[in-house]
Amino acid sequence: MKNQDVKFNKDTYVLAFAICYKLNSPESLKICTTLREEALIKGEVLSRRASCFAVALALNQNQVAKATSIFSQIMKPESVLCANLKILIHIKANMLKALIQILKDATEGNLSKFVKRPEFSEEVLAKAREKVKDVPALLARFDEIYEKLQISGQITTYTLDTLLCHTPGDRKSHMILLNKRTVSHRTCQPLNQSLWAE
Repeated sequence: MKNQDVKFNKDTYVLAFAICYKLNSPESLKICTTLREEALIKGEVLSRRASCFAVALALNQNQVAKATSIFSQIMKPESVLCANLKILIHIKANMLKALIQILKDATEGNLSKFVKRPEFSEEVLAKAREKVKDVPALLARFDEIYEKLQISGQITTYTLDTLLCHTPGDRKSHMILLNKRTVSHRTCQPLNQSLWAE
């Protein structure tokens, strides 16, 4: 894309990082890292989706320090995808007690039923269980937390790949709603009647 003088914007970075993620090779990680560094040098802000692709690629290539560094720069890591990537970072870094604490906090939060609780991928939780299975105390706590997550509906069947490659729905423009206005803002009567009165 650079050879063809394509100007990189938010969506171009997402596409480039997604391609690198799907290629999943050391060379694609190098390309992704180079693009990311050039964007940051130019002062461009990368979207959360682009950063998530970069984190996932670094984790796939066992570059935990790089994944942690990229993840720490994500502005709002409250999404389902970021929650799952955070769990994977803890798994790869062998921070098992912190992993259990994150999951425990997700189940015990004093949140209203109207506040969306964090959801975790069944695939990611299976990897977490595999990692803690050698420590009986942690395994017992994990199984207890897993049951609470399941009861509260915080486990999703989506894989990490599905979460990464999910295409968000179109956000409708407010201009469409303004163009279809049928009532006068001033008189609160149907537009046809208000036009005749004036």
